[in-house]
Amino acid sequence: MKEITPSRIIISRTDSIGDVILTFPFCVWLRKKFPNAYLIYLGRNYTQSIIESFSMIDEFISWEDHKNMPKLEQIEKFKSFEADCILHVFPHKEIARIAKKAKIPVRIGTSHRSYHLLTCNYRVSFSRKNSDLHESQLNFNLLKPFGLNHIPPLGEINCNLSQWNVSQVILPSFVNEFISDSRNILILHPKSQGSAKEWPIENYISLANLLIPKGWKILVTGTETEGDLFRNQLPRRTNLLDTTGQLSLKQLMYLISISTALVACSTGPLHIAGISGIKTIGIFSPRKPIHPGRWKPIGINVQTIVFDDECPVCMKSKRCKCIEKITKEGIEHLLLN
Repeated sequence: MKEITPSRIIISRTDSIGDVILTFPFCVWLRKKFPNAYLIYLGRNYTQSIIESFSMIDEFISWEDHKNMPKLEQIEKFKSFEADCILHVFPHKEIARIAKKAKIPVRIGTSHRSYHLLTCNYRVSFSRKNSDLHESQLNFNLLKPFGLNHIPPLGEINCNLSQWNVSQVILPSFVNEFISDSRNILILHPKSQGSAKEWPIENYISLANLLIPKGWKILVTGTETEGDLFRNQLPRRTNLLDTTGQLSLKQLMYLISISTALVACSTGPLHIAGISGIKTIGIFSPRKPIHPGRWKPIGINVQTIVFDDECPVCMKSKRCKCIEKITKEGIEHLLLN
C-alpha cells in the first residue's frame, strides 16, 4: 500500500452480534495505528446498541437505512461519508459495489470473493473456513495492507477490552425485584436463532434444578419466538425467572453486565458476557468451523466446554449430537472454578 494515513475509515460488518464484537480488537488496532482517524461502523440496526457501547467507534451507520435507496442515491450517500478507506470485514457484494462507485480511495477485502476483483483495490488472501485461528484473529488479516506483519495472539486480544462500556438502563420492575437480594445471578440463554449447535432445553432445566437449591437465582433469556419453543417446559420455581421476549437489547446487555455468570451456546449474548467480564461458559461442538477455537468469546473470564475434543464424527465435519452429552455437573464445575 502507498503511504497513506486514512482520516475516515468505514468498517463494514453487517451480520450478527457475536461477529460484530469479534471485530472490536481489530478496531483497537486501527485506533492505535491511526489515532486521529474517524472510525465509522457500517452495520445492522440490530447491532447498533452493541457498536455504540464500544468507545473506539465514532459513528454508527445503518445498512438497512441505505440498502433500499435508489442506486444513485446510495452512491451519493456513501460519498457524503467522506471516507478514504473501507474495510470489508464481512464481504457484501452490494456494499463493495457502492464503495467503488463512490470512489472511496482505499477499498480492502478478501481475495476469496470474485466480486472483490472488480471492487477492491487491495485484496488479502486468507481462508476463514479452514483456518485454526480465532475469528477475531482472522479479521486482522485485512490490516496487512497497513503494514501489520503478525496476527496478535488471542491472549493479547483478550487484554484489550476496556473500551466496552455498557450504559445503565432501567430494567423491568419484575427483574429488579428478582435480582435485588441475590449475589449469585445466573443467566441461561438456551437458543441461538439457529446460528449454533444447541444444548437441549432439558439440560438447561436440569442445570437450573441443580443450582437453585445451592443459592443461585436463574434468569432465562431469549426472544419471544425462542421462549415460545420452551416456555411451557420451564419449572415453576421461586428462584427461576423467564424473561424471554421481555427485554430490549440494551436491557439484556445491562442485565448481563451485572450478573454473576452466563451459560449459552455460541450466540450473541455469550459474546456480550465475555466482553463484559462476567463468568462466561460457552457450550460448543468440536466440529470445524463451529468449534470454540474459532468462535469462543473474547474476554478474561471465559471458559468453554465440549463433550469430546476428538469426537470421531465431528472430526470428519459431520453432524453430531455429542454436545447433548455434556453434563450439568460439568457446567457446575466450570461455574465454581
